[in-house]
Amino acid sequence: MAEDGEQMIPFLDTRPFNPERPTLKWDELTSWMTPADQRFRVGHYGFPDVDTSNWKLEVKGLVDRPLTLSLDDIRKRKARELTITMECSGNGANGGLIYNTKWKGTPLAGVLKEAGIRPEGIEVVFYAADAATEKIRGADYPQNFARSLSAKDALKDNVLLCWEMNGEPLNKNHGAPMRLVVPGWYGVAWVKWLTRIEVMDRAFLSKFMGRDYVTIRGEKQGDKTIWRETSVGKMNLKSVAARVTKRKDGSYRVMGAAWSDGTPIRSVEVQFDNGSWQTARLSKENNQPYCWTFWDIDWKDAKPGEHTITARATDAKGRVQPAPSDDFITLKKTYWEANQQAVRKIKI
Repeated sequence: MAEDGEQMIPFLDTRPFNPERPTLKWDELTSWMTPADQRFRVGHYGFPDVDTSNWKLEVKGLVDRPLTLSLDDIRKRKARELTITMECSGNGANGGLIYNTKWKGTPLAGVLKEAGIRPEGIEVVFYAADAATEKIRGADYPQNFARSLSAKDALKDNVLLCWEMNGEPLNKNHGAPMRLVVPGWYGVAWVKWLTRIEVMDRAFLSKFMGRDYVTIRGEKQGDKTIWRETSVGKMNLKSVAARVTKRKDGSYRVMGAAWSDGTPIRSVEVQFDNGSWQTARLSKENNQPYCWTFWDIDWKDAKPGEHTITARATDAKGRVQPAPSDDFITLKKTYWEANQQAVRKIKI
């Protein structure tokens, strides 16, 4: 992605890096795979110490053959390696809560089929080891972090029970010894520190599906606004201008990344200041469906001074990344799923 002899021009809106809460350094985005020290981590009830030697995964509920599996039992199964981009649903328009890496695990579908989901089983719930007491309707209840997928989504062959990340065993911060990998979904669905899977005959509405990680968004219908609450799920179409460099010949180049829920990226366009939209070049390297796509564009006639650079992506379904003024963004009253065009500031 980088060219020899390029000089990086820093953005004015770059956030300071905090090694205690790592995030992606967009200005350093030259490698398709994210360095380990830039991978964000989230622990809703802290970061539990799980005894790997005694760890078991239970598969229960509406199944014909309940299972209790050790780590070795799962690692002996047929493995897949998938390179996937994961984004936190709380990531800002140009935030660094995103990374791309290789995941190794076994398809969840094989485990669920072995257990035998009963016909009435429509929801698959994933429970983690991290836990706390929550007050619900005035009473205290011990709760584990948990999220669910529909049985249809859980049975997709690319959803993994994962034990390895970029060639190394998962560590404590990223869900050791076992986590869920759900391509095309925001990171909250990728349950870490897995301990139990339960099949149910109804929708699961834990704190982190029915009360938190809920997007409140309005839609104008005539002179009324209709408000909806939806649980955070699949990733939205998004792109970010990541780096601006000056070549040896004095010309400038802008590079960035675009990603989606797995729908191919059809195009990325870039706007300098308030000018017309210009089409960027999409990289054809490392072209995998659930990973980001790198892009670049020549910045012609760049003049000294402060400027804004905005990128917008369009996917194969014709969906266009919304502008900050779009109703899809202005009528969203929660910070989850921020996918508006990021207007970045720079001085050359």
